[in-house]
Amino acid sequence: MIAIATGLLLHSSDGTSFRFDPGTLCLELLCTGGPGELAHWERLHEPRDLADWLGRSRLGLRPDEVTVSAAELGEGRALRDALWRAAGAIVRGTRPHPDDVAAVNAAATAPPLVPRIASAGTRAWALPATATQALSTVARDAVELFTGPHAGRIRECAADNCKLVFVDTSRPGRRRWCSMERCGNRHKVRALRARRTVPEDGVNSADQQGS
Repeated sequence: MIAIATGLLLHSSDGTSFRFDPGTLCLELLCTGGPGELAHWERLHEPRDLADWLGRSRLGLRPDEVTVSAAELGEGRALRDALWRAAGAIVRGTRPHPDDVAAVNAAATAPPLVPRIASAGTRAWALPATATQALSTVARDAVELFTGPHAGRIRECAADNCKLVFVDTSRPGRRRWCSMERCGNRHKVRALRARRTVPEDGVNSADQQGS
């Protein structure tokens, strides 16, 4: 599982930005849109969009050294949508649909990116590369996640209005929020307001004023 913690800079509908680390490569792809109502957040409109995402993802590929065809763009969106449905099924405690499993397996059959050791001693990828190679690497990461020890730690953000999915790689396994900077902080603010509204004797301050 490719799980180097980098984090993506996401933008919410209210115009604010926040860092979100889903914990692994395959779940990063979900941040580009999705099926159904998630299409509102579609970010992969043109081949260049997929190349740019590969540069922002934890793969860190140089967009100008990745070729992306129109067909590969469609394949990327199809893989992403299958991953959304498969991850959602696992979160609900059910098995992913066979069609979604087949889509992930099909993408994983292509030759993946070739890893190499960079001059600085860090991991890099042999370039130039194709989007098909990159998508195969994403799909193989999904296979490892969905069948490995972290499969039971795939979570959906606990906020009512957030559907972001992540794998909880923390030692205690108690991560609830997509980001403490966003949904976690909002929950803390609401909880604080609730405590200030209802005093320790259980009588609402507004009720006291109206009595």
